[in-house]
Amino acid sequence: MPEYLAPGVYVEETSFRSKSIEGVGTSTTAFVGPALRGPAIVSGVDHPLPPELLTSFADFERIYGGFDDLDVGGTATPNYLAHAVQAYFNNGGARLYVARVASSDAAPAASAALFSTGAGDTLRDAKFVARFPGAAFTNATVVVQQVATPTSGKVLPKAPNGSIARARVAGAGGGGGGGAAADTFALWFKSAGKWQRRAAGGAAEDVPADAIAAVTEVYLITLTVDVVAGTQHTTFEGLSASEDAPRFIGSVLAVNPDRRADAVSNPVAFKIGTGLSRGPDEWLGTLVGTTQPTPSTTAARTYVEPRVSYTLTGGGDGSAPAKADYEAGFDLLRALDDISIVAAPGYSARGDSDSIQDALIAHVENKHYRIAVLDSPAGKTPSEMRDVRGKIDTTRAALYYPWITITNPLAGPNSLAPLELDVPPSGAVCGIYARNDISRGVWKAPANEVVRGALRFERMINFGEQELLNPLGVNCLRFLTGRGYRVWGARTASSDPEWKYVNIRRYFNYLEASIDRGTQWAVFEPNGEMLWANVRNTITDFLLSEWTTGALLGAKPEQAFFVRCDRSTMTQNDLDNGRLICLVGVAAVKPAEFVIFRIGQKTADAAD
Repeated sequence: MPEYLAPGVYVEETSFRSKSIEGVGTSTTAFVGPALRGPAIVSGVDHPLPPELLTSFADFERIYGGFDDLDVGGTATPNYLAHAVQAYFNNGGARLYVARVASSDAAPAASAALFSTGAGDTLRDAKFVARFPGAAFTNATVVVQQVATPTSGKVLPKAPNGSIARARVAGAGGGGGGGAAADTFALWFKSAGKWQRRAAGGAAEDVPADAIAAVTEVYLITLTVDVVAGTQHTTFEGLSASEDAPRFIGSVLAVNPDRRADAVSNPVAFKIGTGLSRGPDEWLGTLVGTTQPTPSTTAARTYVEPRVSYTLTGGGDGSAPAKADYEAGFDLLRALDDISIVAAPGYSARGDSDSIQDALIAHVENKHYRIAVLDSPAGKTPSEMRDVRGKIDTTRAALYYPWITITNPLAGPNSLAPLELDVPPSGAVCGIYARNDISRGVWKAPANEVVRGALRFERMINFGEQELLNPLGVNCLRFLTGRGYRVWGARTASSDPEWKYVNIRRYFNYLEASIDRGTQWAVFEPNGEMLWANVRNTITDFLLSEWTTGALLGAKPEQAFFVRCDRSTMTQNDLDNGRLICLVGVAAVKPAEFVIFRIGQKTADAAD
């Protein structure tokens, strides 16, 4: 309470309205599964990088690779995660987190050594190494190109620390000391504000002022590193071989870059042993060779820019990720509060699919504001799907059947890949969830929606087969003549009739999360009638907005919801223990799953 101690006019701000609740997002999705490359999550290993948010398939391709098959246990396996990401964005998804999981027996990242000072002396080794495990960068090529930019000798005194130059000086032996000929380029490097060169004995010495003044031709030297791995081509320009330079190759291509964008996308690192200390001239010679540039002539100014190519070897995807690896991926999603939908595309093609599915369900059960989209195993008949559905019972997951047949993006004139490919439905279904939320609202059932990108379904479900599956809670994807390929089911994998429908489960997730986040201001407020009234008004205003959008059933607000927060919901014991209890009831709109028209005959003279 403000103090009024001296006479005067006091102007104070106050609020005459209740707090407001903003509805949380419901379409942000997370996928967990193996990919070609990118930050990998392995059980038992610390992971400093949380999953990356993607807004397009191009983002996924840049970080996690394209559609190429995975090498799992020496066998080519379809990259179901990549196909699911494409289906997600094609079907209307907008925000997606991806957690790449890898097996604990995946081979170390591929590498190429520049030099080593001796067996066992790894602290003095230097090499290019792929930043993430897997086979994606096996046989990748790293090309280091020396780039020479012609400049004037007058620039040398003003050049920043870390600069490297090749200079030609007038007069015999004036180039670089140690008896260098006049028609050779000396290598100079700037450190602590002074240009230095390597003396005949190997020690660094200052370049005399008269040598700098006598420069007849000079080039500033930088490095360009090109990394080519399959169809991916990444270029790093303006690098330096001097550790004093801001863009020192060991800093820009660090094992653990400081910038998040570099940490998730840099394909290789320049790994330097902690015991290694070499001069910039030696780094340059090691990286691009010691080829002597051709001096320029009056007729034609030429400069041979040396380049060296390194091939990375080693690396491998190992066996398929196990349940523990998937659990590590799910655990990393816990800190991301904006995720509402979780899937693990391709898990149902695995021999241990049941255990991975259990881990996925356990994740959404523990993180209450989420729902899991489950894939049916490939090639199952409707009778077999009854057994598959019988293994689970949860209100926070929905099961979809069958798989979707798509055009194989790897097929082409010079490819042996099949023209079509069957993929799990979760990627497309998650995109439909997001599209439905954006166009209509989370309260509308995500069904009777077109599956974009489907050539057909792995099995064409007929009406009689769906009569078997729908009551069990297996959501079918069906071809409907004249209406295309659609999701034709919206039930959870639950035996509880109160939570039968996907949209009811997801709408309550939305309500609970919105009220949770929108009423945090009430914590530690005085627990009395004024606070109770404020809480009631806050939640009532929010639910009134929901009713006006059509999310709640009832001709008037009193029929659609109620909010109670008073002495009838709290005992004195609750108050003494600091508990505020608010009771909220809503009449959620169920989907019109069965539309029935009863038609009968009437006589012409019958009364209305």
